[in-house]
Amino acid sequence: METLEDEIPNVDLSDAENIRPYQFEPLANTSETPRSATPDNDSSDVEDFQDRQVNTNWCECGICISMATQQECICCQEIAAISAEVEAGAHQCIPESPIFTDNCLNRHVLHVSMYEYLQNVGPIDDNQPSHQVDRHLAYRRFVRWIWHFLGKSNRKILPACVVSKIRETFPSEQYCGFRYAR
Repeated sequence: METLEDEIPNVDLSDAENIRPYQFEPLANTSETPRSATPDNDSSDVEDFQDRQVNTNWCECGICISMATQQECICCQEIAAISAEVEAGAHQCIPESPIFTDNCLNRHVLHVSMYEYLQNVGPIDDNQPSHQVDRHLAYRRFVRWIWHFLGKSNRKILPACVVSKIRETFPSEQYCGFRYAR
């Protein structure tokens, strides 16, 4: 009968000091974090971050509105992936882009997206208002356009200008705002 020592091959541990934990793990992508979402120790930045619900001085595109929570008060110019798309199209704000209008506000495009949603996620409640469904699909299409694929339960906070334009196009009496996945 073999012992455990017989089954384990002899390993040279002289190079063990060169092993670095996590050396092959990808680096964290921090470029997507809005500049204002993580204020530095500078007190003026902290005050500006806390006052985002009170005013729109944080808005760089000129279209944003104050949102229900501080974390939702983000301008499209503060998110690198969106800012690059704005600059590529020579627009001041992402909702001004014809790609945004065609992709996120066109009811026919959203109608086709609904079939994909039904196939991947499942049925929609029959009592759910069509504007609420269209708004949800518009948010999903925007995320797909900018970040391509996030994966299950991964969410991004959308800029206030994008949310307000989608809400203006598909209005409702009540909005839930951003929620992290459960």
